[in-house]
Amino acid sequence: MYARTSVTTAAALLGISALVLPGTATAATDTTAPTTADQAVRCGSPLVIAHRGASAYAPENTLPAVDAAGDLGIDWVENDVQRTKDGRLVVIHDDNLRRTTDAERVFPDRAPWKVKDFTAAEIARLEAGSWFGEKWAGTRVPTLEQYLRAVEANQQKLLLEIKAPELYPDIEKDILRVLRKEGWLDRAHVRNRLVVQSFGADSVRAVHEARPDITTGFLGTPPVAELPSYAAFTDQINPTHTSLTEEYVAAVHRLKGPHGKPLTVHTWTVNDAAGAVRVRDLGVDGIITNNPDVVRDAVG
Repeated sequence: MYARTSVTTAAALLGISALVLPGTATAATDTTAPTTADQAVRCGSPLVIAHRGASAYAPENTLPAVDAAGDLGIDWVENDVQRTKDGRLVVIHDDNLRRTTDAERVFPDRAPWKVKDFTAAEIARLEAGSWFGEKWAGTRVPTLEQYLRAVEANQQKLLLEIKAPELYPDIEKDILRVLRKEGWLDRAHVRNRLVVQSFGADSVRAVHEARPDITTGFLGTPPVAELPSYAAFTDQINPTHTSLTEEYVAAVHRLKGPHGKPLTVHTWTVNDAAGAVRVRDLGVDGIITNNPDVVRDAVG
């Protein structure tokens, strides 16, 4: 459960830039594989990644969900990034605002309440916690900058998903710009604390071409025969757990990605102990979960 009033959340909501010192990142061309983000964990337990933050315990994709994962001792959090009408990046899963905010009440005449049809200032007015529970009333949809500052303050690591890139042309450039501004494209972050993934193969490829040093992941289960083409631009193949077999995981592991390391498999969304043990035994390298404490305890 999440009981504390987090200094991280409060400070990030206020936009206190001192939480992270934006660096002037160089346009790195070092293609040496990151040491943490893409290393297979075949001799031990899979990585445990908090899906949309610890979303079983706090409203998904919010700063309290980041802190809830931190309270549980979870290093990795996952989020979803989209773009507003005026070009700002916000952290939200659905391409519309209906499910996790009060957009219908605040803007009754703006159906279908698509994220891309609202400005960042309009989205900042919305309440994004009460749907999960009254104790979360007043929670807001964070900007990507606010989210990065919360993750940084907690010394966590980020699996960043580019959501619905087909709706947001060139969103990859915007994301890289914000990551650079917030100090997330320096060597330490890129090697150890950042992975960028998407369901869009072209989006993953665009990130790899712009920053070959960044670890990337493709969300989905490409046919085995097509895996070599993905290995040209992605370090991870990240399928839903229902699609996995031991043979498929082994086929992925046999290939080397753009950094010369074996491809890894991070599966989603596994929320119970039995499921976690099953995918661990299939040989996955990471498990994305709403219940990171349950999965961690199950797989060790």
